[in-house]
Amino acid sequence: MIRIVVVDDHAVVRSGLRLLLEAEKDMKVVGDAGNARDAIFEVRASKPDVVLLDVVMPDESGIEALPKLLHEAPTAKVLMLSMQDDPSYVREAFAAGASGYVLKEAADAEVVAAIREVASGNRYVHPALGARMVAADAAAQEAAASDPLSDREREVLRLLALGHTNQEIAKQLFISVRTAETHRAHIMRKLQLSTRAELVRYAIEHGQLEPTA
Repeated sequence: MIRIVVVDDHAVVRSGLRLLLEAEKDMKVVGDAGNARDAIFEVRASKPDVVLLDVVMPDESGIEALPKLLHEAPTAKVLMLSMQDDPSYVREAFAAGASGYVLKEAADAEVVAAIREVASGNRYVHPALGARMVAADAAAQEAAASDPLSDREREVLRLLALGHTNQEIAKQLFISVRTAETHRAHIMRKLQLSTRAELVRYAIEHGQLEPTA
């Protein structure tokens, strides 16, 4: 039996989910809550297998509350239920400890299947969202390939190209001289450069001499 706590700030949504889940022979709703604070008490008291957690709630979001819920029930799996279909929300949720992410527009059967999936120790992402995440990751990799430097490395490159020493760069960026030297070494390696003249030419050709935003 999969023991579930439902967390959503809309009472009608909680009631509908309870009816849906308790119609399944292997599921039982052991508690529900309309906000993060009440959810923490419910999870602490019932120690559920799965927490079905709304992302957007008053006072504290589901993603903000997620680590606290897992602290109360470390073995529980958290399935985010959201209207937010932006891949960044999915990544943020997984980074906070979620095991799955399903959209509120999903069919009842998908919600049930997602709960079983995370309860079994697997991850679940709404298929359309998964495809968008793959596309976004590919775009990010392509951007990284065309400009392999981090924001900090671009700033160090600019200062180097303007003729500043490692000591001067360290002072301007409030970093140690060793860190400035490390950034310089990484820049030279990433850009496959060997001399300051090459570095200056690269900075000019790629418009890196203007201050970063």
